[in-house]
This record gives sequence, C-alpha cells and structure tokens, in this order.
Amino acid sequence: MMDSKIILRSFGTHDGSFHADEVTACSLLLLFKKIDADKIFRTRRSAILAQCEYVCDVGGEYNPMKKRFDHHQSGYRGSLSSAGMVLQYLKESGCIEPSLYDYFNEVLIMGVDAHDIGVAKVEIGTSSFSQVVSNFMPIEYEASDEEMLKAFWRAVGFVVEYLDRLRQRHDYILKCKAIVREKMNAGGNVLIFDAPIPWMENFFEMNGDVHPAEFVIMPAGPHWKLRGIPPNMADRMKVRHPLPEKWAGLHDEDLQKVSGIEGAVFCHKGRFISIWKTREDAIKAFHLAMEKK
Repeated sequence: MMDSKIILRSFGTHDGSFHADEVTACSLLLLFKKIDADKIFRTRRSAILAQCEYVCDVGGEYNPMKKRFDHHQSGYRGSLSSAGMVLQYLKESGCIEPSLYDYFNEVLIMGVDAHDIGVAKVEIGTSSFSQVVSNFMPIEYEASDEEMLKAFWRAVGFVVEYLDRLRQRHDYILKCKAIVREKMNAGGNVLIFDAPIPWMENFFEMNGDVHPAEFVIMPAGPHWKLRGIPPNMADRMKVRHPLPEKWAGLHDEDLQKVSGIEGAVFCHKGRFISIWKTREDAIKAFHLAMEKK
C-alpha cells in the first residue's frame, strides 16, 4: 500500500484492542457489500489509512462524504460511535431502507453507540452486545499482533452473522405485516392468528397502542397460546388485561380444575400468557379472562 491512490472497497481501522463499535461498523460494510474482506487494514499509520476508501474509529475525522467515521476528536459533539455513523451513512446513501435502518438502530446500534461513548448503564448479571464482542479479545493482555488479528476476525465473523440474522428477521416481520393488518382491521378485543407469526412489532407500528385488542391467540407448537397484549412496545412484559389471578402459575390438572377447561396446559405466574391444547380451548379461556375484567 505505498501508492497514494485510494484502494476501492478497502477499510481501515486502528490496530491493538478492538471494540464493538468498529467491529460492527466493519461488519455493516461487509454485510452490505461495500468493502472486501481482503482489503481490511488494522493500523494507525496515517499513510495507509489515507489510501483506504472507508476509515472507522481512527483518524480524527467525521465526514460521511469522504467516508471517514471517527468520533474521538474534540470537535465532534454527537452521540454516535463509528457503528452509528456507518449505519446512518448506509441509510443516507440509499444502501439500506429506512425501516431496516430503524430496526437495526433500535435493536442493536443505539446500544453499541451508548456503550462506546460511556453513557450506557452496566447491569450486574447482564452482558450487553458490546461486552460479548469484547470477549472475543485474547485473554492474555500481552497477546501478539497475530493473535489480536485472529481475534478481530472471529469477532467480525460473529457480528456479520448476527446482523444478517437481524436482517432476515426484519424481512420476515415485514412479510407478516399484511396478515396483522387484516386482523387489526377486523376490530374486536382479540386477534386470532392461524399460524405463529411475529405480530407485536407490526401491531404497534400500525397504531396498536390505540387498538382495542387486549389478547392474541395463535398456535404454539402442538398447542395454542392466549397472550395478553402489552400497553406499548416498551413494556412488553406488562399487559392491558391480565389473565385471572387464580390461574397464575398452574399446570395441567390444577389449571383444568380452576378454569373448567379440559384442555388447560399452563398459565404463567405473571398472568400474561397461557397455553391450551386446542384453538377452541384458548378461545374459551379468552372469554373467561374477559369476564373477569
């Protein structure tokens, strides 16, 4: 890399310890086929970085037009790390549709940014995505450059696969949107689906917070589930209408006796979900739950 000409589809970031933000930035560019794996350089040598088409988390410059994504310089006052910068660049350059941008941002990237700039709260007993990526670092602090590079590539492989699964999940959610819309348009206080689908994201995107539905019924393996609908997407473990208190935590015969439904299987002690042998059993359970309103 001694020629001063920019090497197309190349990526530069700092060497040494790696973090989730530049690993994720690199992985996003790989996922959306903006860079090549054999043109990724880990260095702080400015002459080499100057030849890279994309430079992330090093260089002291944030300029999407020049494909420079660093947030460490004193002149940058925003809340993004290199991960958020690259995601925003992909949206603004038309490489990622707005709905997928929002999905990636809300389920992952905002957390990576918050962790990297030091504003994320660390909860005991919980590992964030950023902490998981950091655990790919060599155990020994005095690891060789070769060991560090191998570790970096293992982390990138993990994150690319994770991002790709998120993208596939987002596509599947969108695929099911018309089904959810149809059930919502029918009105009523229960949504009954004939197959298990991701309903909640679509429900709240389509103004589910003001929809009258209080329960969802759908298949759950060989059985059927009756699940209370949360008040909003943020409070997923809360429900608008809890299941009867006397059902809480009961299984099989105990739940059958209390509910009077022969096909009773289980009711969670949190009273937000219950399992029944048949569709008809779940509908009976719904009507009983509504009587307790």
